[in-house]
Amino acid sequence: MTVAEAESSRYRAPALEKGLQILELLARTPRPMTMSQLSESLERSKGEIFRMVQVLEASGYIARRPGEEGYALTNRLFTLGMEQPPVRDLIGAALPLMQHLATEIQQSCHLAVASREQIVVIARVESPGEVGFAVRFGARRPLHQSTSGHVLFAFQTATDQSAWLQMLRDHYPDLDEARLLAQARGISNQGHAREPSAYIDGVTDLSAPLIANRVAIAALTVPYVKRANEPSQIEQAALALRRTAEDISHTLDFGNHAAITARATLALRAPTVPAKSKKSRPA
Repeated sequence: MTVAEAESSRYRAPALEKGLQILELLARTPRPMTMSQLSESLERSKGEIFRMVQVLEASGYIARRPGEEGYALTNRLFTLGMEQPPVRDLIGAALPLMQHLATEIQQSCHLAVASREQIVVIARVESPGEVGFAVRFGARRPLHQSTSGHVLFAFQTATDQSAWLQMLRDHYPDLDEARLLAQARGISNQGHAREPSAYIDGVTDLSAPLIANRVAIAALTVPYVKRANEPSQIEQAALALRRTAEDISHTLDFGNHAAITARATLALRAPTVPAKSKKSRPA
């Protein structure tokens, strides 16, 4: 429920509502916002906004970035969300197997979940080789513009897909629904996604769902980088990704965490062949 919906409920807390409105607005806005911009967007006086901004800044929820005007969210809300037991359990189950996957295919991988109309990266493992591409922890992307988001959408119930579409329409009026639905059908039939990166040339995103209670609760994604003068191993990487996603899903559904973690730990101890390339890792 949004702040606007909450305002129509029986009990009111005006100060809290103003604070939440500021946080929600900053979460939707890619750039810092000045006091005047906040006041105009929320249709509230600068006096009302000023006091709330001071409290949120003093509490560490928002901050002014060096060299920029205006305020932006800090990572405090994200950190609080990461402390939730379901998120901790998901990361605890996934990380050992993600490390095994990265070692096996010599590529980085990351775990993303849906955060309203966006996806957010909640865990990552960098490539153990000399060359790789890693996505920043906490990175966000519009759900319909990311391979992880396509996978998350593809493995939802029809009811949930309809709700997600409505949420995306509200935030992105130019949403190409037909394309998103066609992508979802293809991914669902194939069991995973394989798409050119929408952000980095030369990177192919491989992504598979982590399934719990028959729906995707997260997407495990490999931004696959083909090394020069080496044969492509993308098919093998896709198979390893699918296997890893299935193992994590099994852990989440049946709680067989200890057995699968032990298997991954043993695999991590096996010797690996280092990559031949000596290029620096992209940022």
